[in-house]
Amino acid sequence: MPSPLEKARKYPDSNKARILSAARRLFGEHGFQGTTTRMIANAVGIDISTLYYHWGEKADLYEAVIIDLNEGIEAQFKIIERLARGRSLADRLDIAMDVMCDYLHDTPDVSNLLLLGYFSKSKTEVSLDEKVAGHIANIAIAMGLAIDKQHVTLQAKARIMTLWNAVLNFIFGESFFRPILGVDKTAYLDVVKETLKFLLIPAFTGRSGDNGSKLPENR
Repeated sequence: MPSPLEKARKYPDSNKARILSAARRLFGEHGFQGTTTRMIANAVGIDISTLYYHWGEKADLYEAVIIDLNEGIEAQFKIIERLARGRSLADRLDIAMDVMCDYLHDTPDVSNLLLLGYFSKSKTEVSLDEKVAGHIANIAIAMGLAIDKQHVTLQAKARIMTLWNAVLNFIFGESFFRPILGVDKTAYLDVVKETLKFLLIPAFTGRSGDNGSKLPENR
């Protein structure tokens, strides 16, 4: 039997899909604790009873949002792996930053949800910790820094976290940073990409070499 999330994806104009979309936006703006089911129902223009009929409790809906978010991110990693396979480390980094910057810029609720999930003082029943660790491992694999999730070194994880958080914070902080730079949205994205590449590609390739060689083993 299809899950509520599968049904929402299959019927994008349905109440189930509209609730999911509104919940994703509101959870991204206010976090789990700051978002109520009434806020979501009002955003969709339905009764709360209709929301509960389609999704159950708020935690169930939040879990569906996080699953949807994670599967979207994982799809981007597969794109990076396909485009970067066989390329130099510098080229893999270049491709990875292009793909992830474009994706996160086009779906700002993703960075909002991730950062609120990381730093929220109020823990929900749905933990992002395991998923974030999986994202870090997937980036390392996509960039050729590890052959699988069991062989990602501590150094590689720390460097990937630096890259990942730099991208997230530039996207999350656009409303603050862009006026300082005095550019439009398109120019802002170009500046973000150029800056990240300028700083991070030499940082990665300077020590590991521009040949995709392995980083030091875990200690």
